[in-house]
Amino acid sequence: MADPLLVRIINTSLGVIGLIGNSIVVSVIFKVKFMHTLTNALICNQAVVDLLGSLFLILTSNIAVSGPLLGTSGYHIVCHLWLSKFFVWSCFTASTVNLVSLTCERYVAIVYPFKYVTLYTRKSVAGMVVVTWLMGLILGVAYAAAGMTFENGQCSSTTSVGAQALNIILVVVQFFIPAILMVFLYSHMTVTLKRSAERIAAIAPTVSANLAQEDRDSSGATRSENAEQSLLRARRNVFKTLLLVFVTFLVCWMPAEVMFTMFNFGIDLSGVMHVVSVSLVATNSCVNPFIYALKYTPFQRGFLSLIGRKVQAEVGML
Repeated sequence: MADPLLVRIINTSLGVIGLIGNSIVVSVIFKVKFMHTLTNALICNQAVVDLLGSLFLILTSNIAVSGPLLGTSGYHIVCHLWLSKFFVWSCFTASTVNLVSLTCERYVAIVYPFKYVTLYTRKSVAGMVVVTWLMGLILGVAYAAAGMTFENGQCSSTTSVGAQALNIILVVVQFFIPAILMVFLYSHMTVTLKRSAERIAAIAPTVSANLAQEDRDSSGATRSENAEQSLLRARRNVFKTLLLVFVTFLVCWMPAEVMFTMFNFGIDLSGVMHVVSVSLVATNSCVNPFIYALKYTPFQRGFLSLIGRKVQAEVGML
C-alpha cells in the first residue's frame, strides 16, 4: 500500500505546479489584447478549470477528516462532497468537456472555415463555457453519489451493483466517448491540413513570384509568404499544440479509467498502481501550460509582451 505521506506530497506538488502554471496562462490571455480570440477564450477556460482543479487537489490532500462522522445531514455532505473529492473530479471532468469544445472549434475552423464565422460567435463560445461547467458539476454529482456511501458514521466506497453500473456509464461518457470523438476529429483535421498544404504548395511559386515583383517595385524588399500561407501556418501551429494537449490527455487519463473500469468489474488494483494512475490525472491539469509555452506561438508572444519585452505581436484570425 502506498505511503499516505508520499501521496500527499505528490498531490500537493502537482497542485502547486498546476496553480502557478495555469495562473500564468490566464493572466497572459486576459491581459494581452491580441490574445482575445475565441480560440484563446476556450484555452483560458481550460486553464481556469485546471487551476481550480489544482487548488482543490491541494486542499483535499491537506485537509483531512479523521475519525467516525456523526450521522447528521452535515456529515453526509462532508462524505459525498469532500471525502469523495467531488470538487476535484468535477474540475477534471469539466477540463475534458472543454477540451472536446476546443477540438470541435478547431475542427470547424479547419474543415469548414466558411461556416466558422456563423457558428462561432462570442455568445456561442460563452454558451460552450457554461455547458462545460454544468457538465462538470452534473457528472461530478453523479460520481459522488455513485462512488460513496455513508453508514454508521463511516464514509466509504460503495460496491453495490447499481453503483458499479453507474460508474461504468460515467467512464464511457466522461472518457471513452470524448476520446473516440477527438481521435476522429483530429484525424480528419490532419487530412484536411495536409491537402491544404499541398494545394498551397502547388500555387505558391507563382504567387510568391508575383508578390516579390510587386514588393521590389514598391520598396525593394520581398515577402516570403502570402496571406493564405500565413493563415495555414497559424492554423497548423494551433492544431499541433492542441493535438499535443489531446495526446497528453489520453496518456494521463487512460490508466485511471481502465483501472476504474476493472474495479467496477470486481478487479481491485489498489495500492501503488492506483496512486500512479490518479497522479497522472492530476498531472494532466498542470502540464498544459508547459505545452503552450513550448509549442503555441501566440502564447509565447503574449507572455513576452506581458513581461515587458517589445515584441511585435501579429496574430491574424486563426
